[in-house]
Amino acid sequence: MALSPAELELVAKAPLLAGLSPADLALLMDGAHSATYPETELLFSQGDKADRFFVLLEGRVNVFALTETGDQSIIEVFDPIVTFAEAAIFSSGIFPLNAEVMAGSKLVHVPAPLFLKRLADNRSLGLLLLGGLSQWQFRLVHEISELKSKSPGQRLATFLLALAAKAGADTAGRVRLPLTKAVLASRIGIAPESLSRALNRLKAYGVETHGREVEITDIEALRRMVREGGGE
Repeated sequence: MALSPAELELVAKAPLLAGLSPADLALLMDGAHSATYPETELLFSQGDKADRFFVLLEGRVNVFALTETGDQSIIEVFDPIVTFAEAAIFSSGIFPLNAEVMAGSKLVHVPAPLFLKRLADNRSLGLLLLGGLSQWQFRLVHEISELKSKSPGQRLATFLLALAAKAGADTAGRVRLPLTKAVLASRIGIAPESLSRALNRLKAYGVETHGREVEITDIEALRRMVREGGGE
């Protein structure tokens, strides 16, 4: 079933597709369909044929690699509204990692063959998409730089500040971790035991945790810690 006008309106907010006109977007989304996921499940595995890419409209998707011991190492966590797995259809045609879609998510599946044909027929659309991909690459490079330059406490504080901003908190507020602590540790590039220590050290900056509920009593103090250092 074709995407509804409301779904196309949401798809247009994805960075990769934001530069397209409504007519061009509808053309590229020809053959796409939406799917809801009431339960958490594996979306694709490393080595699977990349015959589609996805737009995340609701929920969350974790992209992960498997370690030698079989544990998940989170590479990326996607929140709405973004495209993902599109690089695979442009390159090797094989998914290089695994993806797990969380319960309650809604995705748009975009078949690769028709999408690529539309681009081949209209090269100007490809240039517009390249601009979106460049912005995404810049964000990833910035994130890697942040991980290398910040202490575990600063990385965690940055993550919490982003949650607070999303919740509209300015001076203080309560947020809920959207990830388990194990997944969060992998997401920000620290060991699970380092996350526990980082949470304890953030108490000095007005952060209290109650399970997955986090209360931030002084957001400005947390911002200063990120800027000036601390939470080692």
